[in-house]
Amino acid sequence: MSFAKESVREAEVAGRRVLVRVDFNVPLDGGRVADDTRIRAALPTIELLRERGAALVLVSHLGRPKGEVRPELSMRPVGERLAELLGCEVRQAPAVVGEEVEAMAADLSPGDVLLLENVRFEPGETENDGALAESLGRLAELYANDAFGAAHRAHASTEGVAHRLPGYAGLLLEQEIGELGKVVESPERPLVVVLGGAKVSDKVGVIDRFLELADRILIGGAMCFSFFRSQGSPTGDSLVEEEGVQLAAEALDRARESDCELDLPTDLVLGREFDADTEVKAGEGIVVPDGWMGLDIGPASAAAYAEAIGAAGTVLWNGPMGAFELPPFAAGTKAVAEAVAASPATTVVGGGDSVAALQQFGLAEKVDWVSTGGGASLELLEGKKLPGVEALRDA
Repeated sequence: MSFAKESVREAEVAGRRVLVRVDFNVPLDGGRVADDTRIRAALPTIELLRERGAALVLVSHLGRPKGEVRPELSMRPVGERLAELLGCEVRQAPAVVGEEVEAMAADLSPGDVLLLENVRFEPGETENDGALAESLGRLAELYANDAFGAAHRAHASTEGVAHRLPGYAGLLLEQEIGELGKVVESPERPLVVVLGGAKVSDKVGVIDRFLELADRILIGGAMCFSFFRSQGSPTGDSLVEEEGVQLAAEALDRARESDCELDLPTDLVLGREFDADTEVKAGEGIVVPDGWMGLDIGPASAAAYAEAIGAAGTVLWNGPMGAFELPPFAAGTKAVAEAVAASPATTVVGGGDSVAALQQFGLAEKVDWVSTGGGASLELLEGKKLPGVEALRDA
């Protein structure tokens, strides 16, 4: 997966305006940024371009306003936090595109930064509308995509505008593809892949790919119940993705024919309800009686998974082992997180909830690569092409 796109490092940017697609889709709390990880991840690209004399127009989405202006999803708090991190003024555009925004962009000097309003306030963004891409293109002379977390979507600000301006890869985008690519192309052995989360349908492509590439796949999270159901094991009131049952059965068939070992939990932590104060039963095998639901892998499974992670040469982790946000059901995810953090292996954690778990347990700094993209990292690992990357200039 050698990176075959031109980097912002190669772009002639001095005295020019660069439209940079960033991923500032951050959690807000009371009009403030609650977690600035994604903003910090974009700083190397922003700082490189400013140092080289570019004027920057930044564009991002925030939440899911579905094409409507929703003041609580304004980029203003993001701009305020970015200004603190950069130590310079960040101008805030009142809209995404239009005459006023074009005038603000034209007024930028080298090193200046303008942040557009939430691009998903425009209905044309998710539809990859040509007119919106055209309007975005009028704001700058060059385009850089540094939003790996949105690169799997063919939207106006990720794919459409890259056909209207010369498009380059940002440093984060480059690094994400490089780090995830190493897992697929040149992993230290054994390669152990830990997959959790709720839906087999979300992960079946990754399971299939790694049945060919990995030495072991360890399954946790609610998706294990689709596997148990496919084997005829009672799942009680556990969350079972019905369409996942057949997919799980087929994956188990493929695993038997592959050189990769596919592990399922051997014990579970059960609760009466999805609640921190519910009655809890732990470590009694995988049969879930009626009136109970499986909410975490059990202590024996957690220990076995931790041991496999400790003996790995490369570890890829995507998805929690259980309902880690509820204290009685956090132990399985915590055991995996601690094993990944302590492992001498090359460790890569992809996306969303696994990253949230690492942060909850204070372990994010102890992992070699923490990906900023959930869906994007999964699609890349599956071997799919990412529209936001494909549209950039070839190296």
